Amino acid sequence: MSSSVIDLVATEARFGAHNYEPIGVVLSRGEGVWVWDIEGNRYLDCLSAYSAVNQGHCHPKILAAMVEQARRLTLTSRAFRNDQLALFYEEIAALTGSHKVLPMNSGAEAVESAIKSVRKWGYEVKGVPDGQAEIIVCANNFHGRTLGIVGFSTDPETRTHFGPFAPGFKIIPFGDAAALEDAITPNTVAFLVEPIQGEAGVIIPPAGYFTEVRELCTANNLMLVLDEIQTGLGRTGRLLAEQHEGIEADVTLLGKALSGGFYPVSAVLSNNEVLGTLRPGQHGSTFGGNPLACAVARAAIRVLVEEGMIENAARQGARFLEGLKDIRANTIREVRGRGLMLAVELHPEAGRARRYCEALQGKGILAKDTHQQTIRIAPPLVITSDQVDWALERLATTLTQDLS
Repeated sequence: MSSSVIDLVATEARFGAHNYEPIGVVLSRGEGVWVWDIEGNRYLDCLSAYSAVNQGHCHPKILAAMVEQARRLTLTSRAFRNDQLALFYEEIAALTGSHKVLPMNSGAEAVESAIKSVRKWGYEVKGVPDGQAEIIVCANNFHGRTLGIVGFSTDPETRTHFGPFAPGFKIIPFGDAAALEDAITPNTVAFLVEPIQGEAGVIIPPAGYFTEVRELCTANNLMLVLDEIQTGLGRTGRLLAEQHEGIEADVTLLGKALSGGFYPVSAVLSNNEVLGTLRPGQHGSTFGGNPLACAVARAAIRVLVEEGMIENAARQGARFLEGLKDIRANTIREVRGRGLMLAVELHPEAGRARRYCEALQGKGILAKDTHQQTIRIAPPLVITSDQVDWALERLATTLTQDLS
C-alpha cells in the first residue's frame, strides 16, 4: 500500500468506531460495474454495496435526476406536501402491485416500521389482546442493526452485550414450513422472513416453501412480511424474489437499490389493511418521503425496468452460476445462487473466505466474505457476458489455490 493509503487507513482507525473490518482498498471513483482506488487500480465490484447499486455505480440518468431535484427542493419534512411524493407512490405501486406505501430512509427503518404496523393491525383489526402480539422470524436472519431488530437475531456477534431486548418474537428454522405451522398461535400477527437469506450466505429455501408459507399465513390470518431489501429490485432475476414462486406478500420491504446507491431510500409496501391503521402522529420520519429521495427513487426504478436490468440479471446470473459450478477446486464445498445473488462456500479446511477475497483483490475483483467460509458474489445488474467470463477466470485461478 502507498503512504497515502496507509495514512487514510490509519486516520480512519484513529477516529472511527471499529465496527467494520473492510477489505484493504480505498476507493475513489465508480462507473457501471467498475470501481477505482486512489492509486488508479480498477476492480470489478462483486458486492454492489450489498446490492444497493444494482443499477451500476453513478448511473447517469439517476445522477441527472438527483442534480436536477437538488437544485429545486431537497427537503420539506412531511409537515408539507411536495410534488415528487405522490408520483413516487403512484409509480412504485404500479410496478409492484401495492396498495399503500410508507416511505422511510434505511432498510432497518423499513423493518422497524413494518413491525410497528403489523402489531397495530393485530390489535385493531385481528383482535389480539393488547401487548400480546407475536411475530415469527427465522434463525440466521438479518434484518438490520437497530436494537429492536438485533433482539431477534440468532447471531451472537450482533446480540452480545446489547440487551435487554424487546419481547414478542418467536424464532423458527428457515425453510421449514412445518415449523412455521407449529409456531402459529391466535396471537401471531406476522411472519417476517427474507426470500433468500443473504447475510447468512445466500441460503435458498426448498422449492415450494413460500407457496406453503403463503397458504399458512392466509389460513391463519397473519401477515406475510417479505424483507426484499437485498433480494428485491432485480437482484434475483425477477423484480421481486417472491415472483419465483408466484406468491404475493402482504407487506414487502424495499431499500438499498431503491435509490441506485445515490441516497438512503426505503419503503414499506402493503395492502390497505396494515398501513391503513396508521393515523397522523402515530409514525413518521423527517427525511422519509423527501422530494430528493423520491426523485432519485423514481429514476432508479425507471432505469431498472427500461434498460432491461432485471432480465440481464437472470441471464448473466445463470451464466455466472454455471461457470462457478464448473470450477473444479478442492476448496469449494458448495455453490449457490439465484440471479446475480451468488455465493461460494468453502470447506473449513480451506481457511477463512476473507483470505480468498484478499487474493481476489489482487486480481482486480472486490468480493466480501460472510460467516467465515462463504464468499458472496453480487455484481451490478448491468454486468455483461464478457465481464462475467473475465471474473470467472480470476475466480477459478484464486479458488484453486491453497490459502489455508
